[in-house]
Amino acid sequence: MMAAGLALPVPVGAHAAGKPHRPPEVLLRSVGDSGVREADVRLRRSDFHDTTDGADGDRRTKRLRTSSYRLAGLTWRGDGSSLMMRNRAGSGWSAWHPMPALSDLPSADSPDASATSGTEPLWVGGSDAVQIGLHGPIPQRLTLVLIDPGRRKSDSAEPEPTNRTGHHHWKHAPRPPIRLRKAWGAVDSWRNGGPWYVRTIQQVHIHHTVTANRYSRADVPALIRGMYRYHTHNLGWSDIGYNFLVDRFGRIWEGRKGGAGLPVQGAHTLGFNETSTGIAAIGNFELVKPSQKMLTAIVRLASWKLDKYHRDVPHWAHVFSHGSDRFRWGRTVVLPRIDGHRDTNQTACPGRRLYAKLPGIRRRATIRVRHY
Repeated sequence: MMAAGLALPVPVGAHAAGKPHRPPEVLLRSVGDSGVREADVRLRRSDFHDTTDGADGDRRTKRLRTSSYRLAGLTWRGDGSSLMMRNRAGSGWSAWHPMPALSDLPSADSPDASATSGTEPLWVGGSDAVQIGLHGPIPQRLTLVLIDPGRRKSDSAEPEPTNRTGHHHWKHAPRPPIRLRKAWGAVDSWRNGGPWYVRTIQQVHIHHTVTANRYSRADVPALIRGMYRYHTHNLGWSDIGYNFLVDRFGRIWEGRKGGAGLPVQGAHTLGFNETSTGIAAIGNFELVKPSQKMLTAIVRLASWKLDKYHRDVPHWAHVFSHGSDRFRWGRTVVLPRIDGHRDTNQTACPGRRLYAKLPGIRRRATIRVRHY
């Protein structure tokens, strides 16, 4: 196995009392002075062995000891396979986690288009070992990405959100409080282009990040930093893909650079980034309900963005497709003003439980816009 950050192999095994501590095989290296550490480990055919029971994967790597990490992903070129991983935390080894291919993507004709594909990034908290399994052929340039986004003193602070405007200034649905990029520690040198702007905003696309749901308030800035590093360095995008992110505590975070109040083109909804903004709900909402605070934040943010461009929330949008896995390039598609990612692409995003809340979000956004 050859990769940056990979130490010489030594026998693998769990920590045990009375045995000397064995150093990690995968070392995360500091990324400049950002406080972020990362390891990119190229996985080759020789790193996998066939399983005997076939229950958890046709092939597995050995269990790799690592220095501490909190976010993991896998990237490759060309066709993918069914991938999974498990991690070792303080309480032992986790169950196997499916690692679905990332579906929140830039359009094929956008400046963010990349030849690299990847999984959804998985937030695992503090872990010190990893094992990868797969069904099917080993993808080209398969790379394991481990990221520790670090801990900053300001992660536990409550940064003052921007633009609290008095009622007498409101001619449209007001801008909600938004925590800007500096609040989560964006490193501007990681960007490699843009920002780019669209002509107008016709829609708001709702996503979920498919990360853990039981994060703390102080985890959120680090979680966003980790996604930002993964999107820019590992996937080759110009910036984090989402325009905004919303956490379970109801806080709104600026994602992609360019100005929260401007029509910045994101990289989140394949074929439909050109007249929209993307809001990512932090968590996995396939089985878990989103919090009421999160839903209220989405309502306020979507209302502000749509009313700013004079879009009536209950009316349908006629949108030009730039090519997705559901709608060919050039087709005009009729969609809700506030929709879920699955309405435009073949994906479960934003999760069954959040998608079920969209009619209520649209009703509340309509009331809010008409109130102002």
